[in-house]
Amino acid sequence: MPVIAVDKPLKLTSHDVVDRTRRARRTKRVGHTGTLDPLATGVLVLAVDDSTKVVQFMEADSKDYLAWVALGASTVTLDAEGPVDVTGDVPPLDGEAIRAVLATFTGPQQQIPPQYSAIQVGGVRAYAVARAGGEIELPARPVVIHELELLGTFPSVQAAPRTFSPTPDGWAPDDAGRTFTLPEPLGEHPTLLLRARVGSGTYLRSLARDVGAALGVPAHLAGLVRTRVGRHHLQDTVPLDAVQDATGLDDLDALEFPRIEAGAALALHLRQGKRPTHPAVGRHVVTLDGALVAVVDGDGQTLKVVRAWAG
Repeated sequence: MPVIAVDKPLKLTSHDVVDRTRRARRTKRVGHTGTLDPLATGVLVLAVDDSTKVVQFMEADSKDYLAWVALGASTVTLDAEGPVDVTGDVPPLDGEAIRAVLATFTGPQQQIPPQYSAIQVGGVRAYAVARAGGEIELPARPVVIHELELLGTFPSVQAAPRTFSPTPDGWAPDDAGRTFTLPEPLGEHPTLLLRARVGSGTYLRSLARDVGAALGVPAHLAGLVRTRVGRHHLQDTVPLDAVQDATGLDDLDALEFPRIEAGAALALHLRQGKRPTHPAVGRHVVTLDGALVAVVDGDGQTLKVVRAWAG
């Protein structure tokens, strides 16, 4: 234990955060449930020691973001790291027209990942090839964008809101709220402020590129804050410098699956790897006296153990 949601600072990689957590907690066993780019901030979920066993069950969690999309300039990295490679004039921004375009991005999509990404092709990381001046053909991958909402249009990134508060609908601009740190802008470009809820594997940098293309202009991701991963919300995260003493969540509380409270016999059978009869359908967590026994998949007739915990 435990599972800890950290507020990742700007300019640190997810691996940097993992390394600092290893040193702070004096353990080599630290993993995370989903990479956050160096120029993004917000929720990064860490699993420490034995809790690394639950990482596989949280990697598919949906995620919420605030995204600043700068129009009129694209970059080789698709974000504010740059440099700018293509520029173009941006016509007057019409909110209703933009919302109509955004609506076409919701639901299942095919998305081409960024060249500057950790995706491996033939054992080589795409970003390693890109930094050496090359390019790998990255096939489009299936992703799901659950919600994509326009919060406003602004003459530049500098003019767009940076201070927000959480609301039942997600984080929203609020002068009395929390101010986020964004990367240094790459000029003064018309900017869309978006609120997004996406499935696992979705690149917001690619989404910024694709939204710009749909609007007929080059674009890049000028700023990104991840405000939620699964049940972990930004307002409940700990600063990285407080990770040493963070209590976090235990494995059971970190898992979002429905629960089956087992008797002693059912728990024993699952720990033995058997497939006991049970009417549950879908993935469930099985507990015994409040303690984690197993993660299982049910087909309506039997339970198949995905992972079991010793009693």
